[in-house]
Amino acid sequence: MSAHVPRGYGAAGSRAKGGLLGWLRRGQGAARTAAEALPVRIDSHAYARASTQPARLLGFDQALLWVAAAILAWGLVMVYSASIALPDNPRFANYSNTYFFSRHLTSITIGLLVGLLTFQVPMQTWERWAPWLFVGALLLLILVLIPGIGVNVNGARRWISFKVMNFQPSELAKMAIVMYAANYMVRKMDVKENFFHAVAPMAVAVVVVGLLLLAEPDMGAFLVIAVIAMGILFLGGVNARMFFLIALLCVAAFALMVFASEWRRERIFAYLNPWDEKHVLGKGYQLSHSLIAFGRGEWFGQGLGNSVEKLSWLPEAHTDFLMAVLGEEFGLIGVCVLIGLFLWLTRRIMSIGRQAIALDRVFSGLVAQGIGVWMGFQAFTNMGVNLGALPTKGLTLPLMSYGGSAILMNLVALAIVLRVDYENRALMMQGRGGRTP
Repeated sequence: MSAHVPRGYGAAGSRAKGGLLGWLRRGQGAARTAAEALPVRIDSHAYARASTQPARLLGFDQALLWVAAAILAWGLVMVYSASIALPDNPRFANYSNTYFFSRHLTSITIGLLVGLLTFQVPMQTWERWAPWLFVGALLLLILVLIPGIGVNVNGARRWISFKVMNFQPSELAKMAIVMYAANYMVRKMDVKENFFHAVAPMAVAVVVVGLLLLAEPDMGAFLVIAVIAMGILFLGGVNARMFFLIALLCVAAFALMVFASEWRRERIFAYLNPWDEKHVLGKGYQLSHSLIAFGRGEWFGQGLGNSVEKLSWLPEAHTDFLMAVLGEEFGLIGVCVLIGLFLWLTRRIMSIGRQAIALDRVFSGLVAQGIGVWMGFQAFTNMGVNLGALPTKGLTLPLMSYGGSAILMNLVALAIVLRVDYENRALMMQGRGGRTP
């Protein structure tokens, strides 16, 4: 069975000269085959090997499912460990020791049920729904800013209360931008080399979402959404020169936002020197105690439940700084295992998307890879913040940190990736004359 070339990539399946492969082609002076000109290149021998492998009994990637389950279970244990002492803090005096654990378990249960339903939805249906999902996310981002509807926590209005959980529209916006950008690139495939026809409308959509998120304020979510949109544009085949110009403009815009805001500037200075007496009890407090936690963990950690920093020293230990508690209790070995799990998860999701594109399922492939960019970039950012490699930013660790809407949308995203893989396997079996799994 041969790999099909996605529509819109030329009669011979070759990309335009302005793209990244165009640059490489000029340097190498060799002609590329149609299969090599896919937006995400897949080696023909690797594809042949993949297409001859028998489909698994359940029809989807069980290894991906088990790795995600392991991360979820580890996260549940760590949320319990990090939050068990919170009732000793006057702020949480009315909560039981298992309050956050039970809420997190409830969120996982709801996420698994919604994910199971999501898996039943064909990718063609998601392609039709993509623009409406984006509109719905915009409406929720507007509603959350209305007093009386949006819940105000620590000066930020980011949540809408639904009794069972407080839902964060920015998490839905991440999924919506993945769907919308993938659908957009499929529709604009013939004009993807033209800036005003291909890139400018998508840039306007991201700017609108960004303005609504900055009004909450939630710059972290805006950063993730901008990276997702740019990643899908690049993977969809947008001219590389154009892409790097957009990236440069985005970096300049974020730098301008930081230096135009005094409290964001202070965060940057605190990140550069968290031990300075001006920052150690202020903007650098979280980072300094996070670094202390990692230092106490050494090679093998203090043991599960033996963290000292979670005893009201490290703020938000069960959410944004969960990895610091994990580092203190499991040490460098535990941190390396966690990084390895997320690296494998991201790589596998990207591989599923690449295979979908090779099967002429461009929308499905870009959605899967957009989810891979989302998961990978957010995990990278959270880990970087915890380790002091990046400025402090309020982003949770996917699948692990406490947060109902984040866990829900993470599980929905993984269900969609499994659906893409399921349809890939079904298509390959049909191509070999077999039955669908």
